[in-house]
Amino acid sequence: MSHFARINAQGIVTQVIVAEQDFIDTLPDADSWVQTSYNTRGGKHYNPETGELSADQTKALRKNYAGIGFKYDADRDAFIPPKPYNSWLLDEDTCLWNAPVAMPEDAGTGEPPKMYRWDEETINWVEVTIDG
Repeated sequence: MSHFARINAQGIVTQVIVAEQDFIDTLPDADSWVQTSYNTRGGKHYNPETGELSADQTKALRKNYAGIGFKYDADRDAFIPPKPYNSWLLDEDTCLWNAPVAMPEDAGTGEPPKMYRWDEETINWVEVTIDG
């Protein structure tokens, strides 16, 4: 079985299903379905059993696993997630969005671990504090 994403006329994913290619081929709108790989993220294929990078990167398919609301870019042959913030930039290699400012290096360190959230107004990361 494979995963397929239904693409509307604007290139937006409206549905993702598990099916055989033979079934997709019988659909009246078969040309609006594009195969996607559940194990592909950022242009890399990951072993479904271990979560580690696969030795065989030829299995990487269309940069990212499709999700509803993703855009299928036929020129890149890639699924691109919705842009989370206006200021974020598309990484052409991974087809993922990156903040214009790197997350602070101390994220996830300390006890309790430091956490940050993106603040679009200041175009920067803001530390999240949890009281109590």
